[in-house]
Parts: sequence; C-alpha cells; structure tokens
Amino acid sequence: MLTEKEKMIAGEYYLANDSILVKDRRKSKNLLHRLNVTEYRVTKKAREILKELIPNAGANLYIEPPFFCDYGYNISCGENVYFNVNCVVLDCAKVTIGSNVFFAPGVQLYTATHPLDAELRKTLQNALPISIGNDCWIGGNSVICPGITIGNGCVIGAGSVVTKDIPDNSLAVGNPAKVIRKLNE
Repeated sequence: MLTEKEKMIAGEYYLANDSILVKDRRKSKNLLHRLNVTEYRVTKKAREILKELIPNAGANLYIEPPFFCDYGYNISCGENVYFNVNCVVLDCAKVTIGSNVFFAPGVQLYTATHPLDAELRKTLQNALPISIGNDCWIGGNSVICPGITIGNGCVIGAGSVVTKDIPDNSLAVGNPAKVIRKLNE
C-alpha cells in the first residue's frame, strides 16, 4: 500500500492533509519565510537555504525572492537556472528543469490538479509532472499547467498559458499557448 506522499508523486489521488505532507509543507514554508523575509537578498545564507529547500538543483541555481513552492524536494534543476521575482512552483509532482533555463517574473508552474467530480474534490487531489528542457526562456506571468512538457530551446511568450506540450525549438505564445514558429531554423 502506497503512502499518501508516494501516491502524490505517482500522480494518483491522495489526501493533501496527510500528516507527513503537512509536515513537509510546513518545513518548506519555514525555509521560504527565511528566504523571502529574513534574507530577501541572494547571500551565502540564502544559498544555504536554497540547497536545503531544493536539494536536487545543479550548480548556479539563482532565485530572486520572493519565491514560492509547496515542497521543494520535487523540483529538479540542471545548471544555470534563474527564477526572477514572484515565481510559484506547485511541486506536488516532479518538476524537472533542464540547464540554462530562465524564468521571468511571475511565472507559475502548476503540477497540482483536482478531480472534476465535486464529491471527490472535497477530499482528494492529484498532480501531474512538468518537464522543461534545456536552454528555455519562460516569459513573465506565464502559467505552465499540470502534465506539460516543454522541449529544449523553447521560448514561451509573456502571459502565455501552456495547456499542451511544446516541441523543441519552438516559440509559443497566447492563451492557450500555440506554437507560432520554430526557432533556429
């Protein structure tokens, strides 16, 4: 039998108020408070907080506070990843980010989703992983929805809502985001 945490990471319906998940979110919120309020600048202490919050990050993870996430441990980053101010990562499922990826201000990554059935929604939720390839730029105030894969070398225009996978080397814009042209061809 899977724990609620294992169900969450596997994309199955789970109880978000499970005591272990509540404890994990509380730990994350405490670290985020220290990052967003106490430090608020990128200092040696802020880097130590980030290593504890997001242990699966490559070299040169740079986050401009404020930053928000659910757990942190479900975020995996390559090298040279930059989050500008006010980014949100709801990492109930895995969020995999390649190397050399830049997030403009206000970008939101949502793995969390909920059942369409109202009765199930009262107690259960689930999450779907997000994957972003290498060498991507995600424009300001973009939203990446649950279960999305963005290929290598992509640019997502500011204000876009990504509801479908984006192939490699694409420029996608709009709500819902649509590929308007290939890049580097």
